[in-house]
Amino acid sequence: MTNKQADFAAVIDALNAGERFLVTTHENPDGDALGSLLAMTTILRSLGKDVAQYLSGEAPLPAEYGFLNLEELSRVLPADASERIVVAVDCANERRIGSDTTFLGDARQVIDIDHHHDNTRFGAVNLVVGDASSTAEIMRDVAAAVGVPLTRELAEQIYIGLVTDTGRFQYSNTTPKAHRLAAELVDAGADVNGIFQAIYETVQLPKLKLLGRALEHAQPYEGGRLVIAHLHRSDFADAGATEPFSEGVIDYLRQAEGAEVVGLIREPPPHAGGPPWRVSLRSRREDIDVSAIARGSGGGGHRQAAGFSHEGPLEAIVEFIHQGFLAADAAART
Repeated sequence: MTNKQADFAAVIDALNAGERFLVTTHENPDGDALGSLLAMTTILRSLGKDVAQYLSGEAPLPAEYGFLNLEELSRVLPADASERIVVAVDCANERRIGSDTTFLGDARQVIDIDHHHDNTRFGAVNLVVGDASSTAEIMRDVAAAVGVPLTRELAEQIYIGLVTDTGRFQYSNTTPKAHRLAAELVDAGADVNGIFQAIYETVQLPKLKLLGRALEHAQPYEGGRLVIAHLHRSDFADAGATEPFSEGVIDYLRQAEGAEVVGLIREPPPHAGGPPWRVSLRSRREDIDVSAIARGSGGGGHRQAAGFSHEGPLEAIVEFIHQGFLAADAAART
């Protein structure tokens, strides 16, 4: 039995053995985080388990996911959190869950399920599948292993994570397995067109205004091979946008001709315990690992999509990204 098989078996045993669970994911969740959280909830409840949901932070959820059934997602820990098994999905490290992670140490057990290759394995039981297209893809394997049928509800929850984390099946993490899974989910009844319209064709005007501000602030470096944009707190205010509206903005920067690495630096509206600046990085080159750059500031992610927080100021962050790009480029060329 390989280490991955042993990890998978350990997670399945823990899910089957437990009775009361608390499912959580990272702050400022994306489609894979929310889809995986809902899928894990569905799987556990299909097994007759008692499940609560928790999301740290005060920032509102991205508007494009407003169609999801998230009424039970609490921003406050349940009073009996210490009596539950925590299942953290799509979290590369415990810091991504929030500024206060003491509840992890108080929990009966922590199960970490993720697809980030640099996951710190912070759980008592860890299932980290670095070559999975998304954490949602792992949810499908978990459901099959515990004998939960692929209903339309579960198929759509998994599909949301799959389609968003693969960039509508265009990113390099789109594997043959991802395509086969998509076909299986459609066969199970997933409303592909409805999900596409809800996420990608229902864009609120403040988000479009915020995109315009980011594009105005975009600056090229190294002959355009590196592009960095920023959003000040005032940009959010002028656009009438909250932080989640910046979700997906960096994908437009990736389209710049000649860009190999792009960065989006955000100064989100202040909230208790939040970092002054949040940064997203994307790489179009297989030989430049932006998660390595992000780890230099306590962040992480994937080789071609990563993020980190920073104390600033803006100029220091730009220089940090610039120097990280130069070092990665030099290393790739040696």
